[in-house]
Amino acid sequence: MRLKIEHSSRYKFDHPTRYGLQQLRLTPKSRVGQKVERWSTQIEGGRIETEFEDQNANRVSLISFAPGALEIHVRCFGEIETEDQHGIVGKHRGFLPLWLFKRSTDLTRASANVRRLTKGLRDAHDNDITLLHDLSARILEAVPYATGETHAATSADEAIEHGYGVCQDHAHIFIAAARAMDYPARYVSGYLMMEDREQQDATHAWAEAHIDGFGWVGFDVANGISPDARYIRVATGLDYREAAPISGLRFGAGSETLSVDVAVQEQ
Repeated sequence: MRLKIEHSSRYKFDHPTRYGLQQLRLTPKSRVGQKVERWSTQIEGGRIETEFEDQNANRVSLISFAPGALEIHVRCFGEIETEDQHGIVGKHRGFLPLWLFKRSTDLTRASANVRRLTKGLRDAHDNDITLLHDLSARILEAVPYATGETHAATSADEAIEHGYGVCQDHAHIFIAAARAMDYPARYVSGYLMMEDREQQDATHAWAEAHIDGFGWVGFDVANGISPDARYIRVATGLDYREAAPISGLRFGAGSETLSVDVAVQEQ
């Protein structure tokens, strides 16, 4: 399947910005199940200062704001060839040791709420894949999908307490629970071609767990499946903060507004 992606993020500021930097993790990886045919990033109101691979082997672009900027527009577009690998990414790669992905973070702590979701799973299953799909179903039942209820800094425990969340929250809960059961787990940000629409107002997120004999395997809690050919992996990390599409800082008075437009369609 060949997928065409167009992604626009536009920041508008009330007052001229004195200084600003952003890290972009918006370049997909050519890995098992996907091949980047072409990809381009354009910046208005700033410029790319340097590019590098981070500790998770994500491609990072560091951009600076033009002095006095009132608007920053980041636009990415390209085409990716994908294959359905049933969520299997395979052997561990990158600069970090596998054991590090068992470490909790502020967003993925294994609280009592998280551990309740894992209760009895080991006894009920002798197969890692079915166990983790069961965990995924439990998470979606406990935290139904709903927008506007959580934010980027919401932890796994807070989302469970709240009782609603989005794909980011589902991924954090899955990661926390998988690590509590001694599976290495990580966060994935990327794109998903939806069946009912091309235009979206956000990127997508899911989780991966490392399973003996399979390597990394993806689980999309929000949709109750492992990623297929409609999914494009872009960045991975211990949690959202390490795989965020855009993160950074700015100096200057006033507030900012952000509008995001994402279009994913089959070519």
